[in-house]
Amino acid sequence: MRGCAVPAAASALGATADNLEWHNELGGMTFNLGDRFVKWNPRCTGLDLRRERKRLDWLAGRHPAPRVITWDEDNEAQWMVTEALPGESAVGDTWRARTSEAITVIAHGLRELHLVPIADFPAEWPDEVWAGRSVASLGSPPPVDGPVLVHGDACAPNTLIDRHGTWVGHVDLGDLTVGDRWADLAIASMSLDWNFGPGHQDEFFGLYGVDPDPERSHYYRELWRLES
Repeated sequence: MRGCAVPAAASALGATADNLEWHNELGGMTFNLGDRFVKWNPRCTGLDLRRERKRLDWLAGRHPAPRVITWDEDNEAQWMVTEALPGESAVGDTWRARTSEAITVIAHGLRELHLVPIADFPAEWPDEVWAGRSVASLGSPPPVDGPVLVHGDACAPNTLIDRHGTWVGHVDLGDLTVGDRWADLAIASMSLDWNFGPGHQDEFFGLYGVDPDPERSHYYRELWRLES
């Protein structure tokens, strides 16, 4: 992505246009520096890296996720440096060609996340994120299947796999919360269509160990679209 203007705060941390890993449509940037990542996010996006930092700090030692090295902000943006986890995204070139293996790992990773004890999860955090809110136009939410620790953005790219095909962790945890496991299952299964093509959702549900739930899937997909 040569030619991209690197924000001064990110540049001071070693980021360059050559190591830009991701540039989203809202202006956020993630830089891969090998042993660490720099995530820079302008305030105009409405996203909050302070919220993600708090969740990563809470998750440390409980579940494989990036460890926060440093964090800061100014009037323009927020930025965060995290340690790199081993492996690559479940939708990298290797795994697009090995779809069944990738889907198996995605299902396994979510099962592991949903087993994390939640007794000391901060009670005020669910109200901060989409999966913890309700929207009048959608009516009453279905009864919670859980509660469990919810990723909040369980799209396939946020699962990491090592070169041996082993699940190694999750990234992009700014919407981590406690709630219905279908807040993750609905989004994870939907994202398979985008990343691997249609026809894999039932396979995913089977690997996770649940039957398809059209009611919960529809509700959480619509809530995610409205709130995200």
